[in-house]
Amino acid sequence: MVYIQLAQNNPHKLSFYLAMEEYVAKALDLSDDCFFMWQVEPTVIFGRNQDVENEVNLEYCKSHCINFFRRKSGGGCVYADMSNVMLSYITAEDNVEETFKRYLQMISETLESIGLKDVHPSGHNDIMIGEKKVSGNAIYHLPGKIIAHGTLLYDTDMEHMLHAITPSKQKLSKHGVQSVRQRICLLKDYTDMSFPDIRKHIREHLCNSTYALGEGDEEKIRIIEQEYLQPKFIYGK
Repeated sequence: MVYIQLAQNNPHKLSFYLAMEEYVAKALDLSDDCFFMWQVEPTVIFGRNQDVENEVNLEYCKSHCINFFRRKSGGGCVYADMSNVMLSYITAEDNVEETFKRYLQMISETLESIGLKDVHPSGHNDIMIGEKKVSGNAIYHLPGKIIAHGTLLYDTDMEHMLHAITPSKQKLSKHGVQSVRQRICLLKDYTDMSFPDIRKHIREHLCNSTYALGEGDEEKIRIIEQEYLQPKFIYGK
């Protein structure tokens, strides 16, 4: 698998990385699957079919400088910050179900390779350690390509996570818990490896080559990004 490397490692807005996924899928003619990791300042990302006003505490986000963006994949609402890492996987496949299953298993096995126990995909789109969620994921299909992406929790600002997202009581009840805090877990509680070492291990475990993007590539990514920044896309039904 090829690791896609940006020229600069300075963090961008989450919208940039969603556009980068599209650019890699549509513009790069690479024979291998592609993968990259990224981090963002406090941000909520919600699914293609979700109503932002029902899923995101907009007042809290705005008052605490938390960004929020819509993605083109389905699934639920997640919170991300610089204490967790986002994963992006792009492959030339058409079978969404089989590709998603393979992606979730691939990430689970990568976490096992750092010594974690009882790591497994849930029946839907999460990766669990025991009965707790450590990674939420989603997927969508482009002509001839599939993009899978997710968040991997190492640490996080739990107060922001609890207040920036407004999951329904029905959703919490479905998982038999009373709060988001009881349902998730953090990698830092299961390993002595540092956050940088975990990211390094994931890259080395999954990828055997690197493709470096140049300034010209980044300019084209920013053109794609404009769609994600449009209020109609963010707030639209």
